[in-house]
Amino acid sequence: MAAEDGQVIGCHTVEAWDEQLQRGNESKKLVVIDFAASWCGPCRVIAPFLAELARKLPDVIFLKVDVDELKTVAQDWAVEAMPTFMFLKEGKIVDKVVGARKDELQQAIAKHTAPAAATASA
Repeated sequence: MAAEDGQVIGCHTVEAWDEQLQRGNESKKLVVIDFAASWCGPCRVIAPFLAELARKLPDVIFLKVDVDELKTVAQDWAVEAMPTFMFLKEGKIVDKVVGARKDELQQAIAKHTAPAAATASA
């Protein structure tokens, strides 16, 4: 499934999930994964905010995983609360935010998308 820039990509099968992870690893872009559930109130509250970030940040790949739909993926990633946001760079987890915390989410994205020179001098 090809994704357009600036949108949150829903992964509904393990194959789609693996494909998007592979794409993220190859692109060297930051990948933000939203582990959510349809019944989770905070997940629904943060979803429009995440979509807005995806539109503003085309250089970041945003993925969404429904933990009930892809139980094995949620278990593999040790997701225990919703929403859980994982931040990946080149296949490695570089950060994690648990809960619908807009500020923490934005800070983590900013931290991992800053140019290397800026982070080296910080």
